[in-house]
Amino acid sequence: MSAPLLEVEDLHAWYGEAHVLHGMRFAVREGEVVTLLGRNGAGKTTTLKAILGIVPRRTGSIRFRGRELVGLPPHRIARLGIAWCPEERGILASLTVLENLLLPPVVADGGLSLEAIFELFPNLRERLSSQGTKLSGGEQQMLAIARILRTGARLLLLDEPTEGLAPVIVQQIGRTIRRLKEAGFTILLVEQNFRFAARIADRHYIVEHGRVVDEIAAAEIGPGQERLVAYLAV
Repeated sequence: MSAPLLEVEDLHAWYGEAHVLHGMRFAVREGEVVTLLGRNGAGKTTTLKAILGIVPRRTGSIRFRGRELVGLPPHRIARLGIAWCPEERGILASLTVLENLLLPPVVADGGLSLEAIFELFPNLRERLSSQGTKLSGGEQQMLAIARILRTGARLLLLDEPTEGLAPVIVQQIGRTIRRLKEAGFTILLVEQNFRFAARIADRHYIVEHGRVVDEIAAAEIGPGQERLVAYLAV
């Protein structure tokens, strides 16, 4: 079996004096959709930020295509081909939809053209001249994902893409993730909605108190459902 595209080993992270990640360990193979599942405050978003170098202090190992990321600044990590869609979406209010789409730099060949993006998100074609924050919540989430698809990044970090969205938009986001997987993208997905995640992911890592406590493959979801509920129930 080939080496993982992304490999995280004994990852610790701090915000000031607060020790948030306590030895995160997981791997993502090329072409997979993998989720980090867990309650609020488990350390899922911090893990994505640590991969990107946004967390001020981190130790351990994060390897992308065999290259160590710990010690690299965020702008160099992004240019290796890793893109992040944050939970808060980060749509710039002063820019139109088109300007938001064109803002991120292209870091590698293989990014989607605008036409391909509009095939995934037809709503955006109709709203190109609208201010980014004039969009509905669902359209803003579409724009946030679409924006990183131009860059040529092949590893996509998606943080709570279904949060607060209507069921019909959640279904569209699910279809989009499946199509991106078919197109060869690798996706690390942070989610609390395990029913959504179960329909699209190859594997699930359960995160508690800043560490991975279990791994459940898609094929195990039937018998593993009770395990998931036990971990995620409030």
